[in-house]
Amino acid sequence: MGQRLIIPANSATYEEKIKRSVFIASVEPCDSEAEAKNFFARVISQYRDATHNCRAYIIEGVEYSSDDGEPSGTAGKPILNAIKHSELVNVAVVVTRYFGGVKLGVRGLIEAYGGTALKALEMAGRTEKILTSQINITLEYNAMGTLTKILEASGAINLFWDYGADVNVKADVPVDEFENLVKGLAELKARKIIKSFL
Repeated sequence: MGQRLIIPANSATYEEKIKRSVFIASVEPCDSEAEAKNFFARVISQYRDATHNCRAYIIEGVEYSSDDGEPSGTAGKPILNAIKHSELVNVAVVVTRYFGGVKLGVRGLIEAYGGTALKALEMAGRTEKILTSQINITLEYNAMGTLTKILEASGAINLFWDYGADVNVKADVPVDEFENLVKGLAELKARKIIKSFL
């Protein structure tokens, strides 16, 4: 029921030493590109003395990756591929590298960046998020029972009731139930059982 996103359950950090270089992968759930950019800025500031802070995200179908000075395609893309492999969305990953004096080569870099990102993504865990839209309804007190049943049937969550001269209720409705709910509410409004909704 409901359109679901598989998102990281938590933030996570994983560290590994590979041929004297230290790789630190940081994972953060993000709901917007702005959140991802803020996360990148925090990590880059935390590890400002690192050789590279390579990064990637997938948010709402938008993909981004940066090699941050590593040879093209050896860092950002492997991190992005690790995110795809994990099947998570709305997630940002930074893999920080402290160079240890031994060159890893193209293959070695791809494995190091992709591998540490994947381990951090596994550590972050998985949770489901149902996509919702908010609705706002105004009604008289005697219509509360009827409306409560309708909202429950639509799978509405985060109901917030406000009692004044009329009753106002805000609720988050799963996007694939939203259209049916709006039809039902239009009918209730036509029969003057509720006053308004938006």
